[in-house]
This record gives sequence, structure tokens and C-alpha cells, in this order.
Amino acid sequence: THQLLPATSDNMSDSGNFDSVLELMAKASERSLPEAVMMMIPEAWQDNHNLSDTKKAFYEYNSCLMEPWDGPAMVAFTDGRYIGATLDRNGLRPSRYYVTKDDHVILSSE
Repeated sequence: THQLLPATSDNMSDSGNFDSVLELMAKASERSLPEAVMMMIPEAWQDNHNLSDTKKAFYEYNSCLMEPWDGPAMVAFTDGRYIGATLDRNGLRPSRYYVTKDDHVILSSE
């Protein structure tokens, strides 16, 4: 893990710091990449009555471990096995995706 530290720096952009923290969480722990992203950019879960109790518990527990990251508008990620994307916590910037017949994913945000 010493190669992943320091995780943040005043010399990096918000996106660069986000990437570094995400890499640290995914590589230096037993968290999966999607779990690390959900920890860093949680849904607005407190007053969301459509979320399952399990998901709310996940967000509540992880809110004690770190503050939500409010920087990027939309984040796409992959580890070579999984592909995913999430919007900012407030969902103010829309994102659209399309899955082609040959299983390619096209994703766009403004």
C-alpha cells in the first residue's frame, strides 16, 4: 500500500484526488470497486423511502467512515471485470446509456 500513499495532494485536481482515494480503497482493502464507489458517492439515502433497509444500512454505516464526495458530476469506472457509473449525489446532471446488440455500453453526460 505504500505505493498508493499519499492518497491526496493539493497538487492534484479534485478528480485526481478522487481517483487516488478510490484506488486506495479498492486495492488496499477487501472492498469491491462498486462498493468503494458507493461509499464515496452515496445516493441521497436519508429521506429516500424507495431504498431497501439493507441499502440504507450500508449507507448509514459507511457515512460514519467517510464524508460523501461531492466533486464530480458523473463517474464511470471499470476494473476489467465490471463496468459502472454513478451520478452526483443530487442527480443534477443527467447521464444516459445505451447497450448495443453486441454488448458494448455507450455512456454520456453533459
